Amino acid sequence: MAVRWQRRCGAAAAPALVAALLAAALTPLTAGCAALGGTADGRSPGGPGASRDARPAPDAVRRAAEALVRAGTSRVRTSMEMASGGTRVVVQGAGSFDYARGTGRLVVSLPRGTSGERPGERRPVVELLTPRALYMKNREGVPPGKWVRVPTATLPDGNLVSGGATDPVSAAELLRGARTVRRLGATDLDGTRVWHFRGTVDVRAAADAASPSVRRRLTAAEKGFSGHTIPFDAYLDGQGRLRKVRHRFTFAGERGDVTVLSTTRAHGFGVPVRVTMPEDRDIYAGAIAVP
Repeated sequence: MAVRWQRRCGAAAAPALVAALLAAALTPLTAGCAALGGTADGRSPGGPGASRDARPAPDAVRRAAEALVRAGTSRVRTSMEMASGGTRVVVQGAGSFDYARGTGRLVVSLPRGTSGERPGERRPVVELLTPRALYMKNREGVPPGKWVRVPTATLPDGNLVSGGATDPVSAAELLRGARTVRRLGATDLDGTRVWHFRGTVDVRAAADAASPSVRRRLTAAEKGFSGHTIPFDAYLDGQGRLRKVRHRFTFAGERGDVTVLSTTRAHGFGVPVRVTMPEDRDIYAGAIAVP
């Protein structure tokens, strides 16, 4: 059974950015509210005795978060596809992440015709992800040059879909609650041999097993969903590093169920990552109105 979003009095029925993109399908709501560099091909050994041809066991899925911490950093690509009542939108992002610190930077590209940009333009929302908060710039309703800060533990989904991307740490930590894991075979992904696994995540078990910095977010998500399992597909390389993971979320909208397919991909392991946090004077303290 897929996870379903549970409506709550006083809380957004859909995450803020998702609601903005699905304005035609969902009721409008109100939500309160760096520099990258280096190169790597992602194929360097992950430690003594590591082999890129080793076949990971199904239990390696539950240890994927630990393997990413050992890897240190990587570039990431994200995709979030949403569908409801014939309306389909895709949000894509790219950036890099430091798994040990739990921080990263993404530039999320919204589809044309959304969030108030002029015809033909795509609004790039810059996101800084930290263990406790999500910072967004170029977000509709935020003054130019300002950031909005949202504590992730206060979001009903723990920021699994709120920002238009599932951050790589949360995506991997969710897999700590993996159940009924099946290995479907090997394939090639971006020139790297990977193994495909499929199963479901028990959100409560993931929250219980998560690292302290992520536990609050997954606990919030566990309370916010009416169901407790999430279907997933995960692709691990021979060092147990998570190269790609797709989660399927389902929540209830005004015009029927809304399905969110969130995909996170990691590549270029070992790149230098530097995230510059905004100054206090650059943080917008007002509320964000979702159109």
